[in-house]
Amino acid sequence: MIRVLLADDQTLVRAGFRSILSDEDDIEVVAEAPNGAAAVAAAREHLPDVVLMDIRMPELDGLEATRRIAEDPRLGDVRVIILTTFDLDDYVYGALRAGAGGFLVKDTEPAELIHAVRVVARGDALIAPSITRRLIAEFAGRVKRPEPGPELNALTEREREVMTLVAGGLSNDEIAARLVLSPATAKTHVSRIMTKLSVRDRAQLVVIAYEAGMIVPGWVTS
Repeated sequence: MIRVLLADDQTLVRAGFRSILSDEDDIEVVAEAPNGAAAVAAAREHLPDVVLMDIRMPELDGLEATRRIAEDPRLGDVRVIILTTFDLDDYVYGALRAGAGGFLVKDTEPAELIHAVRVVARGDALIAPSITRRLIAEFAGRVKRPEPGPELNALTEREREVMTLVAGGLSNDEIAARLVLSPATAKTHVSRIMTKLSVRDRAQLVVIAYEAGMIVPGWVTS
């Protein structure tokens, strides 16, 4: 059973998401929160698998709430999906860097919402990787890029290759096929990369890849 926390200051939005998700046999909405502070508190109380987090909320916005959840060692297994209007939220890039596992636009189709929750719950891949890649590329071009950290030097040539493919939106199975590896080996490479770079999930790997110049805006996996 996938346990979900809904965090949005609009009651109707929460009710809509609850209605969609509660119809699924493998998903349970365990709590709701009208602001970021309540979302962090509810995450600590209920330990959900996935938090659907709006960015623009009173008291504490979704960006800071996401950061607090990501930094709390007790919430290491909690994954955050950012809810965004896509064309308005300049905070999305920061939210992904803070530890969000991906994002959804608020008018997403019900089937896409359900699929996203399942994907992020198992930590398998980004949500809509091609869209996420374009969004990160857009915002990465607006911010000052820091110098690549020394931790990147710890990556092997193969790990750098795998990380570039992750940033291109490929799943573990697709990476395995591209590099002629077993899916288990591809998954091991990704796990080792995340450990070396001290990141929670693939979304942060994508951000780091852009900031380090390993992949550039407009790059498309062929």
